[in-house]
Amino acid sequence: MKYDYLVVGAGPFGAVFAHEAHKRGKSVLVIDRRNHIAGNLYCESKDDINIHVYGAHIFNTSLKHVWDYVNQFAEFNHYVNSPVANYKGEMYNLPFNMNTFSKMWNIRTPKEAQDIITKQRSAITSEPKNLEEQAISLVGTDIYEKLIKGYTEKQWGRKCTELPAFIIKRLPVRYTYDNNYFNDRFQGIPMGGYTKMIERMLEGIEVRLGVDFLKHRDEYEALADTIIYTGPIDEYFDYSEGVLEYRGLHFETERLEEENHQGVAVVNYTEGDIPYTRIIEHKHFEFGTQPVTYVTKEYPKDWKIGEEAYYPVNDVKNLDLYATYVKKAETISNVIFGGRLGEYKYYDMDKVIASALALVEKELA
Repeated sequence: MKYDYLVVGAGPFGAVFAHEAHKRGKSVLVIDRRNHIAGNLYCESKDDINIHVYGAHIFNTSLKHVWDYVNQFAEFNHYVNSPVANYKGEMYNLPFNMNTFSKMWNIRTPKEAQDIITKQRSAITSEPKNLEEQAISLVGTDIYEKLIKGYTEKQWGRKCTELPAFIIKRLPVRYTYDNNYFNDRFQGIPMGGYTKMIERMLEGIEVRLGVDFLKHRDEYEALADTIIYTGPIDEYFDYSEGVLEYRGLHFETERLEEENHQGVAVVNYTEGDIPYTRIIEHKHFEFGTQPVTYVTKEYPKDWKIGEEAYYPVNDVKNLDLYATYVKKAETISNVIFGGRLGEYKYYDMDKVIASALALVEKELA
């Protein structure tokens, strides 16, 4: 059978495009080299708890058309992301707000907090030369040392003094007692987990799992007129121009015989000596009352070819290399690259869906 579209990747970008193409009467085949759909949004149910297998995902957006779109496929709960940071046993609310500052400096008013931060920011008197100087110039030395330095160095595998300043363009500082991490208009978790949401997008569409497109390229290229490719763009071209850099992640999940382990869905561990960056307690995403709980420790690590790529290293060198691959991609008329890996972007979920919908308008209008 010949298909109108072959979609490589059953994550949110591929699922949205496949759904919209199918809805317009196009024949679509979706393949994925993993043995499940939903990409990094994949959730696994254990003891009636939906476990975010590839790390915490909280849907947040100010794009009403995106919010309306995903609500076709799932009912969202009213979860509000309010993570906590643990620094050597000291617990601080995130994002940086008056609860954080009150705990850190034993103060009460926004003016007191502003005065302290302003004084500490003045330690950087010239244009920041690296991430450390950039962070101090934005939030001062105390917040940087306790809540940014160790976490960031673990996440990127380098000293903050070796990271470029532009990685941190801004750091939200709120002079209100508000622990809501996001400023977006809409926020929540799909009830029943993300996998069910993606399943509904793919209803009526042929899906083949455990299929590596690049290992069977000739076979699958012959099946469709147009390919939507959401894998790594450099891998598609067999790394002919060089390898784009990513950071990897390792997850360790365990079942605990207790009802409530840490009292919140996400705790960041910001000291450098602890190897993981955060612990996720999954039941709190959906206000679970089960007698047991599951927690996941998230460890950043160096990435190498063949492993799952998580965070693109969007420095100048890698962005220049990506631009080279974009030029190569423009010479192929029947392949469209999209999504986190195809576009080499650290996408939030709503931006992935917005990008897929923009492609729908361009390709299927």
